[in-house]
Parts: sequence; C-alpha cells; structure tokens
Amino acid sequence: MKPPLERFVDPTHALLRIVAGYGFALHGAQKLFGVLGFPEPVPLMSMPGLAGVIELAGGTFLVLGLFTGWTAFIASGEMAVAYFLGHVMRSGIVLFPLQNQGEPAVLNCFIWLYFAARGAGIWSLDRLIWGRNASG
Repeated sequence: MKPPLERFVDPTHALLRIVAGYGFALHGAQKLFGVLGFPEPVPLMSMPGLAGVIELAGGTFLVLGLFTGWTAFIASGEMAVAYFLGHVMRSGIVLFPLQNQGEPAVLNCFIWLYFAARGAGIWSLDRLIWGRNASG
C-alpha cells in the first residue's frame, strides 16, 4: 500500500530542508549577534563563536540548497559535538537526551546527516546549478 502523501515526498523533503535550515541559521544569529533572546554575542574566536558561524552560514546555505551535501555533513558533525560536549559532559547522561536537554542537538544532527546523504532535492540552487541528482 502506498503512503497517503507519497505524491508530496519531494516538496516535503525541500520544506524540511528550508524550515530546519532557517531554524539553524537563527541559532547562529543568536550566538553571533546577541539577538532573539540571547543576552549578548559570544566571542567569535571561541567554540560557541565557531558554532554560531557554522549555524548561521550553514543554515543560510541549507535554506538555499547550496552545497547541501557538504554543508549538511559539517552541520551534522557540529551538532554531534554539541551533544557530547555541551549536553553529555555537563550532565553525564548519554542515552537520554530529554534528561540532558540535548534533544534539539540530536534531531538536528540526524536531520543534517540525512541531507548530507540525500542532497537538497527540489527548490534548491544545487539542483538549478548542477542538475537533478546533485548532492552539493
């Protein structure tokens, strides 16, 4: 039996990339500019500063669907590092991201890993520039 929304696979793939990329970019803007509820900018030459650059630039590239494969791979790695250094090390809890407040990092890690493997899909600059199956 076919999934009920099978005809929407390509648009939902693109929408996930765009919406998740936008959220990722907002986290970078928080860190780098001290906006959206963040008290002040983090130092650029620090681990949170590097994370902010990856999130803002990477999120922007992911929204546009540009160099998606590599960008998503780097973003996935950043989220894995954030989970283990920021959540596990602080709490000592590895397997329960709800308890160590690491659930967003885990979800972002695997969303970006998926896009690193699958590519940008429709509505992307990768597709426009390099063709149908380009993964960036």
